[in-house]
Amino acid sequence: MLKCPFYAKKLCMSKQSDKNQSPTDNPKAVSVSDEPLVIAHPIVRLLALMYDGMLILAMLFLTGTIGAVIGTLLLLDVGQSANQAQELPIWYQNGVLSPIFILTLVGFYGVFWRKSGQTLGMQTWRIKTVTAHGKLLLWRQSFGRILSACLLPLLCATVGGVLQDGERAAVWMSAFLGFLFNYLFCFVNRQGLAVHDILSNTMTLKVPKIQHESLWQSFRRRAK
Repeated sequence: MLKCPFYAKKLCMSKQSDKNQSPTDNPKAVSVSDEPLVIAHPIVRLLALMYDGMLILAMLFLTGTIGAVIGTLLLLDVGQSANQAQELPIWYQNGVLSPIFILTLVGFYGVFWRKSGQTLGMQTWRIKTVTAHGKLLLWRQSFGRILSACLLPLLCATVGGVLQDGERAAVWMSAFLGFLFNYLFCFVNRQGLAVHDILSNTMTLKVPKIQHESLWQSFRRRAK
């Protein structure tokens, strides 16, 4: 896996500072493990994505429900029975609901990547997304990374739809294979980068553990 020199320098400075201070001198001091910073393993990245996926689905369901309710109230007659139910116009689904879903997805990752480089799932698995220079992503960089991650699945879905005459199952399966290939590419890339890492000039790192002072150590320090 590729080591990251720009973080290594900061990490060494942090470790040296921690060595020069004892917990007594600085009660809030933490120590960083000697684990090197490397490109995150694709399996770990997929696990973090699964964690985030549950939260994203809940957010999409909520925003989609709100959008559907508003569209129904503005555009449709509710009716009195089930056989009077109507679908929202195609222009509303594609022109309003789809952009809402996209903005929700971009907003979720954009806020977390812009603030700390880590979503909730990424924090759990100790991985962090940064630029190739080790800086936090800007909004345009976040959008570019998301677009890069969607590019191959969309291309595969289009090809699958053409080959299978638009069969929905084939389209979804092709998109899923394109999504997996994004991460399987890490195994053949010498630096361990995914396709969307290369396209967006970003990367996801495995960060070291931060060892906080334990509760027992805190009690002992206060007793002294």
